[in-house]
Amino acid sequence: MTPPKRHRVGLSDLGAVVSRSVPRDHRETDVRFRQRRIISALVLLAGTLALAASLRMEQNSPWFPLAALGVAAVWAIGSFASGTLHLGWVHSGELLRRPIWQPIAVGALLAAVFIVGAFVTVRIPPLAAQAREVLGFATSGSIWLLTVTTLLSGIAEELFFRGGLYAAVREPHQVLVTTVAYIAATLATGNPLLAFAAGALGWVTALERRATGGVLAPALTHVTWSLTMLHVLPFVF
Repeated sequence: MTPPKRHRVGLSDLGAVVSRSVPRDHRETDVRFRQRRIISALVLLAGTLALAASLRMEQNSPWFPLAALGVAAVWAIGSFASGTLHLGWVHSGELLRRPIWQPIAVGALLAAVFIVGAFVTVRIPPLAAQAREVLGFATSGSIWLLTVTTLLSGIAEELFFRGGLYAAVREPHQVLVTTVAYIAATLATGNPLLAFAAGALGWVTALERRATGGVLAPALTHVTWSLTMLHVLPFVF
């Protein structure tokens, strides 16, 4: 009896999470698709307003974590209300597996790029001021509470933007539309640098959503990136 061949993990497995689409077997009727679009549009408006309000609070406000969790609740509840969500799969050799290590690696790589960029940004006063404006929330209050809040917020944003909203856009425009929507929602906070970060993160996670057909990969990449930013960037700025 010939033993099964072992699949060696390589760069192709990492690239598969953003570039090699898996077969999809989940489609919706026209009626259900219209319902999803209406719900997603309403949730996008409500979440954008809530996000803008939360990041315009005083940085030392004890209510900020609660406000951030409220925004996360809007995204999460809205995503499940819009319709069915899927975890997704990724190619691993000749098999399909749940994407776990690949999106975590992508999130770490993206975080490394941003950390390198931070050393440049800190030397440009207008950009450094915008970065410190956001990081002010990360240096006030309990770091453990902020860690949990960041984790839940990242998951909730992916459930909506790469889950409910992505499924509400017709092919082949999902990557572009959801990335622009994510930028617009973040830009409502009044911080262009944060919107730029949202654009980069949104584009990568949207590619993952397209390739895997689900929200697991985008969520893992998002939380890996955001938790790294939370704990590392304050030492740069």
